[in-house]
Amino acid sequence: MKNRHRLPPAKLLALEAACRDQGLPLTVQRRVILEALAGRDDHPTADDILAQVRGRLPEISRTTVYRVLDTLVRLGLAVKISSPGAAVRFDCRTDRHHHLVCLQCEKVLDFEAPKLNRLPLPRSAAYAFVIQDYSIHFRGLCSECGSERPNGRNRKTHTPDARRAREENEE
Repeated sequence: MKNRHRLPPAKLLALEAACRDQGLPLTVQRRVILEALAGRDDHPTADDILAQVRGRLPEISRTTVYRVLDTLVRLGLAVKISSPGAAVRFDCRTDRHHHLVCLQCEKVLDFEAPKLNRLPLPRSAAYAFVIQDYSIHFRGLCSECGSERPNGRNRKTHTPDARRAREENEE
């Protein structure tokens, strides 16, 4: 985890502009929480951010952290990363990028794949839905979890779908 103590100037300017445009005050809590999020590359949960910012703002509540993170997402300064069965995580990177999600420890890693970034958006008019962007999550085992079991195997990867995919790839 990277942990810088200063908010990158571009992010601070974006926060100031977004707050001004939305008529929101630029509070110490918003600034400190964005700073904490921008200083991390491990896709923290709200509780991870809470633990970090309590060092600077001991009186901050869990509710405040959740509200500020939701506000940052709404303002386009952060994104929520969710995976079935896992805690919601937050990412200060709002550009198109993809993620690797560990099925065992729930670690989330950025995955750069320029070819995936160029996929055309599907037509969705038949569904009365307007697709604006996408992010792909690949699920598997991180290097630490994969090395904990013989052959890197884990019960969760032995589902019928996973078994079928392995068999198709072996052909």
